[in-house]
Amino acid sequence: MPAKSPSVEIEVDDRVVRVSNPDRVYFPDSGATKLDLVEYYLAVGPGIVNALFERPCMLHRFPKGLAGDKVHQKRLPAGAPPWVETVRLHFPRWNRTADELCVTELASVIWAVQMSTVEFHPWNSRREDTEKPDEWRIDLDPGPASDYDQVRKVAHVAHEVLDELGATGFPKTSGSKGMHVYVRIAPDHGFKEVRRAALAFAREVERRAPKDVDLTWWRKDRDPATIFVDYNQNARDHTIAAAYSVRGLPDARVSTPIRWDEVDAVDPRDFTIFTVPERFARIGDLHADIDDHVYDIAPLLEWADRDERDGAAPPADPEEES
Repeated sequence: MPAKSPSVEIEVDDRVVRVSNPDRVYFPDSGATKLDLVEYYLAVGPGIVNALFERPCMLHRFPKGLAGDKVHQKRLPAGAPPWVETVRLHFPRWNRTADELCVTELASVIWAVQMSTVEFHPWNSRREDTEKPDEWRIDLDPGPASDYDQVRKVAHVAHEVLDELGATGFPKTSGSKGMHVYVRIAPDHGFKEVRRAALAFAREVERRAPKDVDLTWWRKDRDPATIFVDYNQNARDHTIAAAYSVRGLPDARVSTPIRWDEVDAVDPRDFTIFTVPERFARIGDLHADIDDHVYDIAPLLEWADRDERDGAAPPADPEEES
């Protein structure tokens, strides 16, 4: 009989999750292991559950750690215990369905980590109506010749526009080179309309910061020393790393909520699985009350109508992006 792989049992609320190969190194640069990853997600439990709660979630899995291949997985991995919840999605392009992870408790996050998940990428809609987003996502994506100082500069412009709109933005580091801002919205519109609203907002940011923002559709035609305000992240089935999600980077960086008054001071490289637990214990989840600040995107849709009357094109098909 083959020997069983080493394992530990982790108690998560009223569940027990068996974690196999806890000493497998996931992040070679630091030596951080699978168990270290589990302990990180336990430390930020309320934050990661709040970020994923009842949203379809794509998993970025690294079965052999970062030294091995990355697997983008929509369907729930086989062998899930009966208490792990899912939501069924239909993909018209292929006329297929997929039952994706739908987090309702921390134990399902830890089970996904047991299944080698490092990154959690949720939809911006919830399972009650997956076709009606309740989260508008502003993605400040720096070009290859840009830097984080420029991201900070554009973030302040975005904040200014949000304030004028009466919308409450919740910023976070992307966990890579950019910044994300989330706005809770009423689930009254489909993806197409939310994306139109997001493009109207992006155009206003570009008007105010024309030297720093370039919304040129084709990546190859954009100024590499600018920021792309990526409204495409609001398209159906486009996902980005959740707040408190670890990223598959050698330093085990984390996509971390920040306050607006921290934008100029924080360095995204400072937020890792080794540092964020202490910060979380000290200040809690900075996105905890996002559901209390729901914004009506009607003014942005009016901006979109105005722009289109003036000759601006509506959003192109996101599948054509390259």
